[in-house]
Amino acid sequence: MRKKSTGKLADTAGEQEKQMHHPDELRYAASHEWARLHDDGSVRVGLSDFAQDQLGDVVFVDLPNFGTEIAAGATFGEVESTKSVSVVDAPVGGTITSVNSALVEAPEAINTDPYGDGWFIVITPSAAADLGHLLDAAGYEATVA
Repeated sequence: MRKKSTGKLADTAGEQEKQMHHPDELRYAASHEWARLHDDGSVRVGLSDFAQDQLGDVVFVDLPNFGTEIAAGATFGEVESTKSVSVVDAPVGGTITSVNSALVEAPEAINTDPYGDGWFIVITPSAAADLGHLLDAAGYEATVA
């Protein structure tokens, strides 16, 4: 996730009142997207707890169409919050095979359940998904601490 108008999201969390949660079974991009590899090889994508906290209240989401081909690192959507507009990038490349259209009507799910109902898309990679270039939870937490 990158702020559309000013580049990268801040790299540090500053003083946090709440404990950030980053599940161990996920992998994380430095740009704050998470990736969950499914048994069928597809990859579910969303924004980390840290990212949603930095955004503030999410009020609008622009998502891609089902069937769209996307390259790893390419922008696939936008998130508008009370603080800023940010773009969201794909951690892997492939075909978008599912879109969480419920976010259009309830974008606040990104804030209330970033690893559950707040997911964005599912990508079926063009080749077997290798998430090795992404950070594990401990590595990600070290970048946002």
